[in-house]
Amino acid sequence: MTVEPAHPGVRKIKAYMTEAEDDGLPAPDLLLNSNESVFGPSPQAIAAARDAAAKMERYSENVDAILAPEIAAFFGLDASKITVGNGSDDLLARLARIYLGPGTEMLRSENGYPKAPNYAFANDAEVHSAPDQGFRPSVPHLIDGITDRTRMIYLANPENPAGTYLGSDELQALHAAMPANALLVLDSAYDEYIDDPGRTPINALVDGARNIVMTRTFSKIFGLAGARVGWLYGPDEIVADVRRVATTFPLSGVSLAAARAALTDRDHFNMVYEANRDGRAWLSEQLSALGLEIVPSQTNFVLAGFADPDKSAEAADRHLRAAGIAVRRFPSPAFRNYLRITLGRRAELARVVDVLKAFLGAVSN
Repeated sequence: MTVEPAHPGVRKIKAYMTEAEDDGLPAPDLLLNSNESVFGPSPQAIAAARDAAAKMERYSENVDAILAPEIAAFFGLDASKITVGNGSDDLLARLARIYLGPGTEMLRSENGYPKAPNYAFANDAEVHSAPDQGFRPSVPHLIDGITDRTRMIYLANPENPAGTYLGSDELQALHAAMPANALLVLDSAYDEYIDDPGRTPINALVDGARNIVMTRTFSKIFGLAGARVGWLYGPDEIVADVRRVATTFPLSGVSLAAARAALTDRDHFNMVYEANRDGRAWLSEQLSALGLEIVPSQTNFVLAGFADPDKSAEAADRHLRAAGIAVRRFPSPAFRNYLRITLGRRAELARVVDVLKAFLGAVSN
């Protein structure tokens, strides 16, 4: 007799990324597959982490009291509505543990963040996926998908792996159609990369409701993916519940020190934002000129589509890996003809373009 999981839904969880096969290709030297910041963390964050490493025998206590006010000061938020965790994945998993269970549903966009259903399955909840429109979440379809079992509507905004983005008017329309006993979860890991000058910050939506939360991360624009630091902004009672189910010491001392120091270096933050914005525009233009479909992005990656079956995304991925470049493929049939390419430095992006140009047989201008 074997030990069976108390939550059989965990058996529904599947891999959400396609890993490179062990096919004799060289190990990549250019990693553009996991949306990490190629610009790295602030030098001040590195120095702070090194100093904190000398005290690794100690737990980091009261991390919310330490880090939340500094996050609030950087972004202009209310510190009492912030709690931190071991990456935003930790916080999303906590929300699912609190608000989902047997007989309930998570509603999501069908081609949104592929890992999101796992949070529901782990808690024996069901997942309903609403059709999207060109990899962009469809508010009308999401509204049509709401049932009396819906307890969480999850959206990554901007989305991953497509990079698409909903404005505040659309999010407000979705929220207005939601039942009061459902939670709107906005996974805003890429929020800092948005360059829409007319946008309303997500925190304004959170501040005006009792059933909206936003999760954010230090993994992307701050360059601290390996430190695993995330944070959540939401109504007081939800923040209190999220804190109740936290691990005893959710952040290491090294991670805490790095995050605090990163918040003191706005020049580095601004440099990464500007380099990413410019690189996104340049790469999108270059790949479009090669005949590839480019899904408009508000993130630090672009999704490129390969329509020619003789020049498929799978073949392009192999060609890139043969050249030492790792990008991301996904097992979902909807993304079979697409590759997600994290934005690198201009020389690195030029290398990607050159390799794909050779693969596609394009003639250099």
